[in-house]
Amino acid sequence: MDPCPFVRVLVGNLALRMPVAPPAAGAGAGVHPSTSPCYCKIRLGKMPAQTVPAPLVPFDGGDQAPASGALAAAFHLSKADLEWFNGKPSLFSTRGEAVLKVAVYAGRKGSTCGVSSGRLLGKATIPLDLKGAEAKPAVLHSGWISIGKRAGKGSPAAAELSLTVRAEPDPRFVFEFDGEPECSPQVLQVRGSMKQPMFTCKFGCRSNSDLRRPGMQPEREGASGKERKGWSVTVHDLSGSPVAMASMVTPFVPSPGTDRVSRSNPGAWLILRPAGDGAWEPWARLECWREHGGAGTSDSLGYHFDLLLPGVDHAVPLAESSIPSSKGGKFAIDLTAAQPLSRGGTPGCSPRGSGDFSNWPLGNYRGFVMSAAVQGEGRCSKPTVEVGVAHIGCAEDAAAFVALAAAVDLSMDACRLFSHRLRKELSHPQADLLR
Repeated sequence: MDPCPFVRVLVGNLALRMPVAPPAAGAGAGVHPSTSPCYCKIRLGKMPAQTVPAPLVPFDGGDQAPASGALAAAFHLSKADLEWFNGKPSLFSTRGEAVLKVAVYAGRKGSTCGVSSGRLLGKATIPLDLKGAEAKPAVLHSGWISIGKRAGKGSPAAAELSLTVRAEPDPRFVFEFDGEPECSPQVLQVRGSMKQPMFTCKFGCRSNSDLRRPGMQPEREGASGKERKGWSVTVHDLSGSPVAMASMVTPFVPSPGTDRVSRSNPGAWLILRPAGDGAWEPWARLECWREHGGAGTSDSLGYHFDLLLPGVDHAVPLAESSIPSSKGGKFAIDLTAAQPLSRGGTPGCSPRGSGDFSNWPLGNYRGFVMSAAVQGEGRCSKPTVEVGVAHIGCAEDAAAFVALAAAVDLSMDACRLFSHRLRKELSHPQADLLR
């Protein structure tokens, strides 16, 4: 298997220093920014802005930048993104040099009636040379930059921001379902314009008698019979051997008096790997539920993902977030923020071989792990899966992440409001035919 080139741009070691100005006269004088919390909005090209706190440090006039090692923002660039940034601008395109834009605000993060509640202190732009970033890491910027203008002669110096920007190769394996998981599709490995079959998926729905088998008993049953249960996706390699499975072990049932799966009563999947002699062993657990949308926003699919390690008496949480139910989004396991910026190299080791974790140091499980892009409710969803190369040692490793992606996609359907009917492929009579 050949990976696809990706690059991650890391921004960290943030620090803000501002001159001490004489206090303004009068009762209406505001609070000096140096006594208020500050934050930054960081944007790279057309990517969404990331908002992070900006720690204040004393204004001592020195050039030495602090090195806290704390990561503030991370941007993940595909080959297409890199080509867009490195391409030459033209009359018909706005592409060009990659530019990191930073806006610094005084006040607390948030907005009122859609307007930012912070007061803009200044902005800065940092051109980034990403050529060659696919091959080796590079520090693109490190030090102080001015974010404002001096008011006039004799006035205090402008505010300054310190930050470090680093680019690192982050190659990934990319897989794409050629159909919806409930339609038992093939899974293709993608590299550029080339696609080749890698796995096949088999969707099934266990009957009530199947659910009473030892070891497969669901943790609860819906008292009203209004539930979604028994779904599974088995991933096979091209020889037809099963190499991973996602099995719904806790039914998705509505909370009493509602038509939605709540966070207090989530549905759950086990992601299983072969244990030999036709047996399976659990590798991870995924819980999903439906979250209420806020003002002006739609509901979302909430999720919590745990790793299950042999010999460890507790689950290891790796990810918790949500995906908009209406338009879809990405399920992601990304531990980049847990890795100090000053530390070099790519994300650490991962499950290898046949799933033996006995010599796997958890402290090295960092960086980008995987993501799965899924569509929203009522849309044709063919998930795209990206997995960091450090986390795949064999085809079984890749299959486990493919099974996880299928479980996430199916959870979007399992968490639909129970007032809506599911498509026929997900109903028990039709699903049993696919077993």
